[in-house]
Amino acid sequence: MTDSQTDPRELTALALNCTLKPSPAESSSDLLGSQLLEALAGHGVSGRMVRVVDHDVRFGVSTDEGDGDEWPVLREQVLDADVLVLVTPIWMGQPSSVAKMVLERLDAEISETDDEGRPTMFGKVAVVGVVGNEDGAHHVSAELFQALDDVGFSIPAQGVSYWVGEAMQGVDYKDKEPTPEKTAETTATAARNAAHLARLLAGAPYPAE
Repeated sequence: MTDSQTDPRELTALALNCTLKPSPAESSSDLLGSQLLEALAGHGVSGRMVRVVDHDVRFGVSTDEGDGDEWPVLREQVLDADVLVLVTPIWMGQPSSVAKMVLERLDAEISETDDEGRPTMFGKVAVVGVVGNEDGAHHVSAELFQALDDVGFSIPAQGVSYWVGEAMQGVDYKDKEPTPEKTAETTATAARNAAHLARLLAGAPYPAE
């Protein structure tokens, strides 16, 4: 069964880049997120990327913390997308503080429902990108997967692409030319499976009860 046979409509993706670096600083997370979006585009999923630190997102666990909180703007983009691409660097073996803040804000969606009573993120697919100069890609992706699944996102088979450099060295993913073959392969797989699963869910949503 091909993507076009399951649901021919164009799907959309939103990549939330959880780098600590504001624009226009170069970011390995930005590069990997762009590659995931490019791979998704090859399967009819158009998308865009947002660098979260460029927005005044407040700490909290509600959909709107008020007082100029810009999370509601990003939240609307998440709600409009079929696929969420969450990309984070590794810091001290952990997802970035920005990624953790995003997950905390998404926690509010557990109690938000659609017109049929399903959590708002049911029917949406999430994939993960992880980059760093230290070990921890599996640990970071596991943390993100669990949180995204709790919120209601569906995770496709092999739904992560990552690259980690030699520990305590200065070479970043953005410095690698050409892109490492194994990372390119996992990016292609994650995008292909995400697009396929998103089309399946678009054509056959989860039951309300």
